[in-house]
Amino acid sequence: MKPALALSLTSLVVIPARLHSTRLPQKLLLAETGKPLIQHTYEAACQAQGTDGVVVATDHESIESAVIGFGGDAVMTSESCASGTDRVAEIAQVRPDIDIFINVQGDEPEISAEAIETVRFLLETNPDVSMATLATPIRCLDKLRDPACVKVTFGENGRALYFSRSPIPFVRDGFEGQIDAEPPVFFQHLGIYAYRRDFLLKLATAPPSPLEQLEKLEQLRVLEMGETILVGTIAEPSIGIDTPADYAAFVRKIGNC
Repeated sequence: MKPALALSLTSLVVIPARLHSTRLPQKLLLAETGKPLIQHTYEAACQAQGTDGVVVATDHESIESAVIGFGGDAVMTSESCASGTDRVAEIAQVRPDIDIFINVQGDEPEISAEAIETVRFLLETNPDVSMATLATPIRCLDKLRDPACVKVTFGENGRALYFSRSPIPFVRDGFEGQIDAEPPVFFQHLGIYAYRRDFLLKLATAPPSPLEQLEKLEQLRVLEMGETILVGTIAEPSIGIDTPADYAAFVRKIGNC
């Protein structure tokens, strides 16, 4: 169920879009569906209600041209940006009119309007929190053990306790008995974030933290800064496009629609 939208704060969806990717070169420009991948993500993000627009923050003119070509909004950001968060922060620097920035990954063409609306609503209704994200239950042992699947654990108040590539919480008596538990025990972290503008600018200037460097998870920097990340839950994750196989499956799905 979608939350009832409160509209007292302005918000902008920003899609960080790097040209180069290791496992699937220039994936955001792949267009076997008849549209570049970045267009699918952009159009999906535009379905969310209650935001004040969608913009692609890119490091390369080819992506900027593709976005402009399909009628989207694109802004060039520095090639030196180390992360998507840094690209979103560059947009925030020149948009003081926006209260909440929502970071949507460019390689998630099936991102749901519900996900965007939910993460925004978390900040809208929790004024003491500077950052929010989403998670979905893990029901597969292989996924739980996969370091590419980032896990999160959080308290009853929804505030994140830790993010890890390892299975958390660790179950001393074995994971098998808990994988189907109700309520769910294990959660996959989803790579969508909402930030308040002032906090985002502060985060972008903070140095990498020790745990962040060990796990290679930027969100741990926030926890080590003593800040709160509020975690909302949704039933199903969107599927990111990381490999040729992922993209081939997406193309087949679009072709069958």
